[in-house]
Amino acid sequence: MPDRRADLTVPIRVLAAPPRPTRSTTTLTTRAVLAGVIVALISVLVTALVAVPLAARAAEQAAREGLAAQTEVVAQVLRTRRAAAADARLMDQLRKIDDGADAYLITAGQPDRPGLPDRLVARIAGGEAVSERLAMVGGRLSMVEGRVLGNGDGVVLARPAATGITRQVLRNLWLPLLAGLGAGVLAGVLLGRRLARPIRNAATAAARLSSGDRTVRLAAEPPEEVERLAQSINELAEALAVSEGRQREFLLSISHELRTPLTTIRGYAEALSDGVVGADAAQDVGQTVLAEAERLDRLVADLLSLARLDAADFAIQPADVELVSLVRAAERAFAPRAERAGVGLRAEVPAHEVWTHTDPVRLRQIVDGLVENALRVLPAGCPLVLAVHPLPDRTGVEVRDGGPGLTDDDLAVAFQRGALHQRYQGIRQTGSGLGLALAARLARRLGGTIEAGHAPEGGARFTVYLPRTSA
Repeated sequence: MPDRRADLTVPIRVLAAPPRPTRSTTTLTTRAVLAGVIVALISVLVTALVAVPLAARAAEQAAREGLAAQTEVVAQVLRTRRAAAADARLMDQLRKIDDGADAYLITAGQPDRPGLPDRLVARIAGGEAVSERLAMVGGRLSMVEGRVLGNGDGVVLARPAATGITRQVLRNLWLPLLAGLGAGVLAGVLLGRRLARPIRNAATAAARLSSGDRTVRLAAEPPEEVERLAQSINELAEALAVSEGRQREFLLSISHELRTPLTTIRGYAEALSDGVVGADAAQDVGQTVLAEAERLDRLVADLLSLARLDAADFAIQPADVELVSLVRAAERAFAPRAERAGVGLRAEVPAHEVWTHTDPVRLRQIVDGLVENALRVLPAGCPLVLAVHPLPDRTGVEVRDGGPGLTDDDLAVAFQRGALHQRYQGIRQTGSGLGLALAARLARRLGGTIEAGHAPEGGARFTVYLPRTSA
């Protein structure tokens, strides 16, 4: 008897525990507050850079317009009172009323006092009105407005150019700017708390999930991203609950499957130990114990194969495989057993060769598992068919039977571990519930698919589809 203990050795890879993340002391609320402060500061700076020059220019424009209006009024008065003494008194009064303004009266092309640039005097004497934003008058920069009185006469008002307007504007704007900064800080606090609350709730829910609580649920609330986070947490909790439920059911089923042959082996071992079994019955007892031990061996092998299928060390060795020969070999291997069970085993294969590129050992493992399942439930006289169906782009390897078959609901869960075993335990003979799950995962690893359906013989049909290649 071949030693199968080597098949039970599974390499164990020890994974180093990932480093624990360093816990940050900066919370989302703090970051939101800082972001609000930064945004507010930027807004205040941008507002100051834009508003202050605009306000300064507006103040300067208002000052020029006021000076121009004042000059027009003075010129109008002087035009109606053209007496030298009266003009001089008016100019003196004007200088006393507005200490910041300089008033010049030009008579016959000559100013009444020094300080006015000659070019401005020449323009007034030439009959041209003057309006300049900056001009040097009396040794200082001034705004100048001049009007013509006629016959080379004129009047000029000069006021010092606006200085300190920017500082004055800033003094007027500091309170609104400070209020904007405070509003930004407040908005950052409120936004941070609003954003952090669902994240804190999600963290609490995740901690409860990790501790084993599967009843935790989060209420979905706007915005959309937070709703999706809550829905994901809820879906995760439901998926974990379903998965753990299936694992418990699977473990219960496996424990039952393991206990049955172990009980048989233990019973016969005790009988042999107590001398209850005589020499004439020893051979039958040994055969029974051997059959149960082989059953245990197959069950453990299936468990190991399922555990290793997703591992990197599960070897797949593809090669060009002729499927007709493979199915014929499976037919010959199971023919004696089918004959003892009274099952009509036959192969339906084309007359020509059908090739594919796959792992022949793993494909034969799938076929053998499907045939084992069929022989377990088939009553005597029922057919069992192994078939090969070449298709244009793929090839189907099929196992059909005339047994009790599966319902449409059974077909939907046929490849889930232990699903059919749980449904039919105690109703009809079933296996461990691992065979079909193993076949489905092997088919995927081979680059193919497996399908369950109803057979024309009245029972179940299982078809493995593989990519087709030419010989």
